[in-house]
Amino acid sequence: MTNPVENAAYVSVGRACGFAGLGIFCIVAGLSFDAGLAAQVGGKLTITLSLILLVMAWRAPTRNYKRTETWLILPPGDRPRADVAQRLIGGTLREVYLWFAHQVAVITIIFSVSAIVLKARDLMV
Repeated sequence: MTNPVENAAYVSVGRACGFAGLGIFCIVAGLSFDAGLAAQVGGKLTITLSLILLVMAWRAPTRNYKRTETWLILPPGDRPRADVAQRLIGGTLREVYLWFAHQVAVITIIFSVSAIVLKARDLMV
């Protein structure tokens, strides 16, 4: 990640995912009285976040680069020329959105498997 555009994209998308993750964590923690329910809700919220990231990745190449947080984060000296900026920023954002969507999907699997195990355990007791 030595590329300034890549760094800015990771900061931008990472910050958004961090805030979403904080919200999901607070909801899951609030439901901790029922571990199975908390894991089930966590799985549903994280799959929703993953799907949102996939939609954002799909839209990234055509979204106006000047209206992205990545463009605003970049210092003026590190901003690419206008003739390549759309392709460079759009493509980089697409890759970063997909990377974060993959990471969130892994968390979704963990939540979902946990929910199944916890719900099965409750049925056996």
